[in-house]
Amino acid sequence: MMGRTIFIDPGRCIGCQACVSACRECDSHRGKSMIHLDYPDEGHSVASLPTVCMHCEDPVAPCAEVCPADAILVTADGVVQQADTTRCIGCANCVNACPFGVPKIDLQAKLQMKCNLCYDRTAYGLAPMCATVCPTGALFYGTVEELQAERPGVQVADSFTFGSSTVTTGVAMVVPADKVQWPVPGGLPGSQLPLVEVNGADVR
Repeated sequence: MMGRTIFIDPGRCIGCQACVSACRECDSHRGKSMIHLDYPDEGHSVASLPTVCMHCEDPVAPCAEVCPADAILVTADGVVQQADTTRCIGCANCVNACPFGVPKIDLQAKLQMKCNLCYDRTAYGLAPMCATVCPTGALFYGTVEELQAERPGVQVADSFTFGSSTVTTGVAMVVPADKVQWPVPGGLPGSQLPLVEVNGADVR
């Protein structure tokens, strides 16, 4: 986990989409939002879940590993950058490699686009746009110590399993203390995933 990073707390998300609107204002991709707001039980629950790039650390970000053009760079502080527009060939290898489903291809521009942790802000000590505007703290930017000081007893996870593979990430997820297991299952068949309560709905 990176020193200062985003902590995603799904139980606090109210689906207001303030993060989506704020992300569109980021100078590196103005007009396009790099954050996805998912509704895991749409039509039956108001549960919502913000999805940002998890900035994978171990193994090195899968998206960067499979890029044939070396267009996806990882900074010294662990931020996985959006593809360099002068190198990206729009092959979508990164889209297929990402276990969290984060990178997207702009079909018109034939370029990969994804969250880069608002690096134009975080490199200067400012919080990402999404965390700045989140009214409930579902997206918290800071250190794990700052998070735990504000929310005593909170548990966070930065490693996730996908089949036989485990991915350690720079961004962390807040996990209900009574349902925690390490690493957190991800990408498994639904019947194998633990039920977690988010906004009153049981989701896998």
